[in-house]
Amino acid sequence: MENVKKMSVVLWIVQGFLALFFALASGAPKLLLPAEMLPMPIPLPQPFIVFIGTAEVLGALGLILPGLLRIRLGLTPLAAACLVLLTICATVYQLAAHQPASALFAVVMGLVAAFVAYGRWRVAPLASGRSKANGGPLLASGC
Repeated sequence: MENVKKMSVVLWIVQGFLALFFALASGAPKLLLPAEMLPMPIPLPQPFIVFIGTAEVLGALGLILPGLLRIRLGLTPLAAACLVLLTICATVYQLAAHQPASALFAVVMGLVAAFVAYGRWRVAPLASGRSKANGGPLLASGC
């Protein structure tokens, strides 16, 4: 039980860093800056860039809000898994643009997101605020 608590703390820290990165460093510029100001080695249509930025910001919110609000707790590992898919796409894009360093960074971010997805799904799932002490079962899924 003590190991699960420690892992939960580690996961919360990693979730926080991932959320900051995807919301502020990656997603927000795609939503707020014109496409010409973004460092895009292969040009993409503006609506697609906005779609990617929206997916990143929503993924970041999905990493944090369910656990803070104690609702729909199953969304956290789902958000992390979706961010893994997004980073796979980013890796392919960076490789196509002949930017191996950026592709490696995308792979690392994807592995960190996969760590969160697996950790919140199997190792230390978020628990709802209800416990056996106050009459309700301890729910890990929140759904």
